[in-house]
Amino acid sequence: MESDFKEFPKEVGDKDYWAQVKRTVNGQPVSDSDIALIANAIRTGLQLQPGGTDTLLDLGCGNGALTTLFYDSLAACVGVDFSEFLINVAQRDFQQPGKFEYLVDDASHYLKTCPQPARFNKVLMYGCFAYFPDAQGTLQLLRQRCTQVERVFIGNMPDLKLTDRFYYKGLPPEKELLDFNSKIGIWRTEEQFDELAKTAGWHAAFPRMPKGFYAAHYRYDVVLTPR
Repeated sequence: MESDFKEFPKEVGDKDYWAQVKRTVNGQPVSDSDIALIANAIRTGLQLQPGGTDTLLDLGCGNGALTTLFYDSLAACVGVDFSEFLINVAQRDFQQPGKFEYLVDDASHYLKTCPQPARFNKVLMYGCFAYFPDAQGTLQLLRQRCTQVERVFIGNMPDLKLTDRFYYKGLPPEKELLDFNSKIGIWRTEEQFDELAKTAGWHAAFPRMPKGFYAAHYRYDVVLTPR
């Protein structure tokens, strides 16, 4: 799946931002109204305000298209993604040097090595956390190094209790549901995620998207605050 995430974006249009990051339904980019719902959920979860002074770390930022929706609320932002292609798009179309910057790196490696980690007070991981090979280690690094973080938004997590709502023609083998390298990544219940967060030093809350949202029937969001 790592190669798929790195190679697939090269196959779609140069400006097809949502298709590049597979924010799609049946191969078609999701609607503007769904994107607006995502943006509103993130704003609410991270408590972002227009004209705000937050500094955001966006791990798994893709091409930066989602990140740009919050520029009006940020003093600065660093977006990180392991896809060189997607970061090239972000740097070409959305970067503002010294304020909004994008880097090629693995999320865990960046957390281990980034300079001035205490500058970040908000963190976003949207649609990517289920693919992290060391989810708990990532949350622990975030808690230990980014000491000023007030809120973390982890979006679009697949719910292990709701697998039948996605795999309506029959469930795949259990090992696929628990494999970060599978098409959907690791499925977790809210209870499992809560335990993961608690062990890493976070409180977890689980907001749900409105019923009209394209993935509301089998996914949830997570908001973390320090314990």
